[in-house]
This record gives sequence, C-alpha cells and structure tokens, in this order.
Amino acid sequence: MDKFWAHLIKVQPDPDPWVVAVSALAALVIVGFRMPWQVSRGLITIAHEGGHALMALLTRRKLEGIRLHSDTSGVTLTRGRPTGPGMVLTALAGYVAPSLLGLAAAVLTEAGRITVLIWGVLLFLVCMLLLIRNLYGALILLVTGGAVYALIMYAPSDVQQIVALVATWFLLFGGIRPVIELQRKRSRRQARDSDADQLARLTFLPGGFYVFLFLLVSVASLLFGAYLMNPL
Repeated sequence: MDKFWAHLIKVQPDPDPWVVAVSALAALVIVGFRMPWQVSRGLITIAHEGGHALMALLTRRKLEGIRLHSDTSGVTLTRGRPTGPGMVLTALAGYVAPSLLGLAAAVLTEAGRITVLIWGVLLFLVCMLLLIRNLYGALILLVTGGAVYALIMYAPSDVQQIVALVATWFLLFGGIRPVIELQRKRSRRQARDSDADQLARLTFLPGGFYVFLFLLVSVASLLFGAYLMNPL
C-alpha cells in the first residue's frame, strides 16, 4: 500500500514547451474537425452526464441511472422535486462539467500530478459504469476504462504525460463546441427540451441566458487552463 501511495503522489517533471503546444494543437484538431469530433464527442457526453449525476447526488436528488446513446447524446435520470434549487443545479451542471473537469485536470497537470489525474479518471469511469442503465453506455465505458487502465499499467510515464495533456486540452476545447451547437439548434427550434430551455422553465431567466452562462464558464475555464499550462 505504501508503494502504491508513493506511486500515486509522485511528481512528474514539467513537459517540454513543444509537447504542451503540440498537445493543444492535437486536441484542437480533434474538436475542430467534423470526423474526429464525431468519434470523440461521446467522451464529452460522459463528462456532461457525469456532471448531472454528481450534482444530483450533492443536492440529494434520487439518481436512477444514466444512459449513453450511439448518437453521442445522453440522459441522466433523477427523481425528486420537479422544481427548486436541486433541480436547477442538476440541470446547470451538464454543459459546464467537461470544462470544469478540464480545468481540474489542468491544475493537476501543471502540478505534475499526472498519476493522480489518470487514476482519478479511471475512478470516475468506474463510478459512471455503476450508474449506467443501457448496454451501449456500458460498452463505451468499459472500452474507455480499459484504455485508461492499459495506459496506467503499460505506458511509460512520458507517454502518460502526453496523453494526459491531450485529454486536458480536449476537455477544455471540447467543453465549448457543444454549447455553440446547442445555440445553433435552439435558433432552429430543434432543442426545446435542452438543459437551457429546462432551466428557463424552472426559473425566470430565458434560455439564452443559460447558453451564455455555459459559454462563459467554458471560455473562462479554457483561458485559465491555458494560463496554467502555458509552455512559455
């Protein structure tokens, strides 16, 4: 146990500036281009639904399960009062979760705590798996968790560092694009049951305000995360 703890909390040296820059560029390409985004967007959905689930637990709503779908959409099922602060906070948590997770990852990466970060991701995926209520969602989490476990067990520390950097940038960039896509759908009246529109029905503020709030949190997280990981 002492050996594992020492392994967990060990500090890795700072990456070379070019590694940070190339990792950011790779993540930007994944998020910015259609084909890689379609393949990887499900990872953002995992973070999104995980945000809903965590906030539901924190606000003492009854969490009934999570579903992840092949079209990269998802739904978190909770039970409790249909209105009130708990419902509002649960609805708020989804779109900001990927960016806030990316910011937390940036803090750990900047501190050299790559091992803590990767084990934390694995623990998050295991907790999500326990809450999944459909076969496709379970399969996606098993594949993702298996890849993270293989990274921990078999990849050298420098490879782990590169993957962690790309994943961190991916969350920071990837937290912004779904908000933009949401507003596009709302402008075409194709997302009447979106988180923003649910929040509008729960509060006195319009849905556009919540889209702006999601975007503000996502952009602020990106800027602060980029500041922390500044390679210069």
